[in-house]
Parts: sequence; C-alpha cells; structure tokens
Amino acid sequence: MTPTITAFERSPDRGRGLARDMRVRWALEEVGQPYEVRLVSFGAMKEPAHRALHPFGQIPTYEEGDLALFESGAIVFHIAERHAGLLPDDSNARVRAIAWMFAALNTVEPPIADRGMAALTEHDKIWYEERRPILEDRVRVRLGELSSRLGDADWLDNAFSAGDLLMVTVLRRLNGSGMLEKYPNLFAYVARGEARPAFRRAFDAQLRVFTGNQPTGS
Repeated sequence: MTPTITAFERSPDRGRGLARDMRVRWALEEVGQPYEVRLVSFGAMKEPAHRALHPFGQIPTYEEGDLALFESGAIVFHIAERHAGLLPDDSNARVRAIAWMFAALNTVEPPIADRGMAALTEHDKIWYEERRPILEDRVRVRLGELSSRLGDADWLDNAFSAGDLLMVTVLRRLNGSGMLEKYPNLFAYVARGEARPAFRRAFDAQLRVFTGNQPTGS
C-alpha cells in the first residue's frame, strides 16, 4: 500500500527543504518507496480532522492502511525498520544508528531550533541582542562536539544511515548563518548528504510544491 504523508500547502521556508516533511520524503526516496503527498493549509492543520492524525496540529503525518503516525523522527524510524537501506544489518551498528537518530533530534536540534525561532519571533525585542550570543554559543558547543566526533569520516558510524539523514536535515537549518562553515568537516558532511540522489529527488519534489503554487505575479 502506498503511504501518504502531509506537507505544507505553502511552506514557510519558501522551498528550501527545511520543513520536516523533507526528512520523511528523503527517507522514502532512500528506500525506494513510492508515496503520495497531501498538502495541508495552516488553517486545516488546526482542524479536528488533522489533529486526529497529529495532536499538535503540525506536519508531517504518515498514513499507511490503518496506521497513522506523527513526528518526523518516528516516521523515519518506521520507514527504516520496514525497508532496507537506512539501518545496518549488524545489531550493534543498528542500535548505534538509532542512537544517532535520537542525538540529532534531542541533542543537536534543540539549540539550533531555539536560535532560529528567536531570530524569527524575537528579533525586534529589546533583549534579543543580549540573548543572541547565548543562543549561538549553545549551538557552537554542539557543533564543536559533533565535529570532534565525526573527525575525517564520511558518516557518523561508517555507512550512511537514518542517523545521518536526520543529522544532515538538522544541520541544514543553519544554512545562511555562517556558523556551519566554521567546521569544515561538518560543512562537507552536509554537502555529502545533499549530494545523494535520494536527497535531490526529495528536495526537488518539495520545491515543486512551492514553485508550482506561487500566486500570479509573485
């Protein structure tokens, strides 16, 4: 059965591939699983029908038969468990890949997301200029730790896995900030992820949603 995922009808990132449906699209492309996309407006996301799928009124969601999932990490994990290609066969390596999935979402993403949200919603507040260095220092701490662990390796634990997929999508949230460039191995790591054919297919698909729905004259 072909799964259906939800995505923004009008993505706030203007097609840069930063919305969390990108993670799910990429995972599905990596394992060669066809999928359908149902676009959801901001209004519809808060309606009971969507909240039945996602209690917090967000995207993405994933539906396959009688299974409905929310949270991008849980969806990627489900895909990785169901299809070969995103988790190693070796049991120890498999658990390490899962640990990196948790690390990407629970350790590395929160300070990056906090910094981005503050820049978006607090930039005009009197306290923002004092708070920004604190937020950026928290990001730099995580980037430094991750950079040290990655070293000169291509991927976090030998072969590419779902852990790398999630970590790359998290680090891409720093695009345009100049922060990632200070860590050449992480900058190259993200570029390797973006160069994967499955990433390019997923990125192009989500970009078409944005470019194909631009209002006339925009």
